[in-house]
Amino acid sequence: MVHPGRLHQLNSLPLSDGPIIYWMSRDQRVNDNWALIHAQQLALEHQVPLAVVFILAPAFLGATLRQYGFMLKGLEECAARLAALGIPFYLLQGHPPAEIITFIQQHSVGGVVTDFDPLRIKRGWREEAAAASSVSFIEVDAHNIVPCRVASTKQEFGAYTIRPKIHRLLSDFLEDFPPLQYHPFPWPSSQPHLNKADYASVLSSLQVDRSVQEVTTVEPGGSAAHRHLRDFILSGLDGYDLLRNDPNLSGQSGLSPYLHFGQISAQRVALEAGRAAGGTPSGDAFLEELVVRRELSDNFCWYNMNYDCIEGFPDWARQTLKAHRHDQREFLYTPQQFECSRTHDPLWNAAQREMVTTGRMHGYMRMYWAKKILEWSPSPEEAMQVAIYLNDRYELDGRDPNGYTGIAWSIGGVHDRAWGERPVFGKIRYMNDKGCRRKFDVEGYIGRYSE
Repeated sequence: MVHPGRLHQLNSLPLSDGPIIYWMSRDQRVNDNWALIHAQQLALEHQVPLAVVFILAPAFLGATLRQYGFMLKGLEECAARLAALGIPFYLLQGHPPAEIITFIQQHSVGGVVTDFDPLRIKRGWREEAAAASSVSFIEVDAHNIVPCRVASTKQEFGAYTIRPKIHRLLSDFLEDFPPLQYHPFPWPSSQPHLNKADYASVLSSLQVDRSVQEVTTVEPGGSAAHRHLRDFILSGLDGYDLLRNDPNLSGQSGLSPYLHFGQISAQRVALEAGRAAGGTPSGDAFLEELVVRRELSDNFCWYNMNYDCIEGFPDWARQTLKAHRHDQREFLYTPQQFECSRTHDPLWNAAQREMVTTGRMHGYMRMYWAKKILEWSPSPEEAMQVAIYLNDRYELDGRDPNGYTGIAWSIGGVHDRAWGERPVFGKIRYMNDKGCRRKFDVEGYIGRYSE
């Protein structure tokens, strides 16, 4: 059974007669998915059919061909796995609440299970659909190991305040997954059969920005994600605590695109990493990032609706940025200059080119990158807009709580403390290239991503 702490009723309606559907959104996988597991449990209890529905929203938060292509290839794999379990997969397009309500009516659905997501747009979709529906809507947090609503009932000050709460609950939720079974109650109508050509056609028909090309160096899908995890555990986890902050080394897991699209479960990653290296410095450091830091980001975006603007910064940070709003900037760049890596700083330019060309940026460089955007922008508001625009346009894991929280930490002191006062930054933590040079071979990194 799915832990009741993962479940949240979005409306007050009971399940009615009719099939169960899982409205897949954030957790785009078949294996290790508590939402799909719960949907099948309900369908088996009521002896009704089960289907999975995914709705492509056009122009979702500025996503480009890069992100849509990665996502669709993963969904293609999901559909094949579901078909082997006798569960149809419907890929729809349009405004998600309207599309899911139409699907419910057309197929006489008896209940809906859907994903948890802290972002405003996804929360709005769920609430709109649940309010307009005549059937039960159940949300399942299959993304966090300790469900966001359970881990804390408020916005946490930082990792140091949420860490003990998560550790206290971890043993209750960090359990292995029961397997799905072949679904014995067939879907009443003809099932969709989408092949590679169909997915390619869907991708070519989408009205999205095609100037940002797909990344060929990161293979999408659940199978690729699990291979990547196995490789990381075998050859990367040992030494993670020492190597992760050097952008010239393959010291990070590289799992962020798969975790963002839900193509692999963070809980599965934690289970496997814990078995391999639990209790070691590297294992503990990795689990801190995977569990505590990731779930802190969900906490911030869930309890702070202004997670992507300066109104979401803590009071001390807003005050210090206001006090230094009119400070002289040594350099000022337009959004276009930032995007094209046209600053005076070869290290910053290299970080931007890494993101543009690979769809990823090393975590340490993301902090430096965002802080320099603050330093070289006319205002904190414009710095936030530019950083979010570039992150969401080029990163495979853009439009994610981790990204919004990381930018808010860099520019607005979220989950940080006040530091020594200096121009432009005020009391926001400062970073410069000298600090980077003390940590890694800056010239080597610049050379890797030269123009």
